[in-house]
Amino acid sequence: AGYYRRFVRNFGIISRPLTELLRKGAIFVWTELQEQAFLALKQALTSAPVLALPDFSKTFSVETDASGTGIGAVLMQGGHPLAYLSRALGPRSWGLSTYEKEYMAILMALEQWRSYLQHAEFQIVTDHRSLVQLTEQRLHTPWQQKVFAKLVGLQYKIVYRKGVDNG
Repeated sequence: AGYYRRFVRNFGIISRPLTELLRKGAIFVWTELQEQAFLALKQALTSAPVLALPDFSKTFSVETDASGTGIGAVLMQGGHPLAYLSRALGPRSWGLSTYEKEYMAILMALEQWRSYLQHAEFQIVTDHRSLVQLTEQRLHTPWQQKVFAKLVGLQYKIVYRKGVDNG
């Protein structure tokens, strides 16, 4: 949530009880204070002042990321989030390569927001450099051929953003 702190008024004050739990040497005890901070932060991140409405005259951007246990994406426009999307990965997906997990995050986002993205060119922002050359890569496996077919017909440009900058 820290990545979106600029969209939430008083983010630091709201999240303070949660960040105190993460300090080195702190004992992790979830009390009513942390529960209230979590609920307030969740409400602030999902309420109207944070999320914007789409404007189809502007360019959309899909920011994706994957970790060992989950994948996520944010639909953005003009640097402002329009929608969030995330999914935990099951045990079958834990053994996938980083490339495949990052690719899954892109596919999940495109399936969810295809109606927004199919009308004009948009950007896909990822922290996995090899995905930038996705359209020039050879498709060796049936899985690659199947998922690449889901990108056909969309006008997109994949942009690399360094991992530390892609929160």
